[in-house]
Amino acid sequence: MRITKAETFVLHVPITPPITDAINAATHWGLAGIRIYTDEGYVGYGYTGTCAEGDDMIVDTIEKYYVPLLIGKDPFMVRALWDEMRYGKMHWIGRAGITHMALAAVDIALWDIMAKASNKPLWQYLGGAKSQGIKAYNTNGGWLNWSKERLLQDVAAIVEQGFTGVKIKVGKPDPREDYDRCKAVRQEIGDDVIFMIDVNQQWSLNTAMTWGKKLEEFDLFWLEEPLNPDDILGHKKLADELNVPIALGEHVYHKYAFRDYIHYGAVEYCQVDVTRVGGITEWLQVAGLAAAYDVQICPHVGDMGQIHQHLVAATQNATMLEYIPWIRHIFVEPATVRNGYYALPEMPGASTEIIPEQFQKYRVR
Repeated sequence: MRITKAETFVLHVPITPPITDAINAATHWGLAGIRIYTDEGYVGYGYTGTCAEGDDMIVDTIEKYYVPLLIGKDPFMVRALWDEMRYGKMHWIGRAGITHMALAAVDIALWDIMAKASNKPLWQYLGGAKSQGIKAYNTNGGWLNWSKERLLQDVAAIVEQGFTGVKIKVGKPDPREDYDRCKAVRQEIGDDVIFMIDVNQQWSLNTAMTWGKKLEEFDLFWLEEPLNPDDILGHKKLADELNVPIALGEHVYHKYAFRDYIHYGAVEYCQVDVTRVGGITEWLQVAGLAAAYDVQICPHVGDMGQIHQHLVAATQNATMLEYIPWIRHIFVEPATVRNGYYALPEMPGASTEIIPEQFQKYRVR
């Protein structure tokens, strides 16, 4: 099999209503991606997720620096292609961020081709570690721009739908408001529902030490992204001080940073995101590294769960998956949660193929 053609795309799918966390505001979710064609008729779809900003830079990188390396190559040589792209011309100016998000999109499309050619869903092609559904926790009711009343209504509805875990955003200018919202949510959902909070990097170490301690009374399952994601030593200090586990990975772009986080005990739930590290190839390496330290994988879903559902189902130390339903309606086989569990995909591939009508509807480039 050989790659004959590749074309990039950008889709912008509306988020209704618009949302904010402590660092971002978004009206659309962006998919900056690629379709890779082969001489045997298989087409691989890969994409990375954005807040609909910077997509042009991602696809420009793919078009100019990665696509020329693909034409005529065997997609089953995915790891060799990954090395060629990773250590190619873009290595000099960027080993994270845009270049890795672009690499992720290409890598995902290659794995989609391999799974389709093998006539298996990706989770089976990767070996399969779980034959039942994957436990889901819901993030979509806890946005920072929600009023307290709306927040409580949404988390109550999430629990009614069968989810056994909810996550809300914190990071208000006055942490006392965060405390009040967390207290109200715990009272609303009861003691048996898993409760996480996400700071989106907005606290200093001193603030995290103080308010992380105060918020422990609400039996938090984890404290997510409390500090700058480049501050490994700060996270280690925080992990040593707090009883609540530290979760992060959304803004960690390569296996070497994950290695240091894990080795120094600075992270306790590894949220490695396949669209931020260099795709499935590097995601699997991080998952294996975490397994050697008995660290659990609970991915951040920049892909909105489409690809991660396969990776979690194929990984022994991956225990749970975030759920945000913004873009599921555009896919041929959408990620589906029933009674709090992801249903395992059945179609061959990585669940990245987009319905043609939806592709054209939301395509902006």
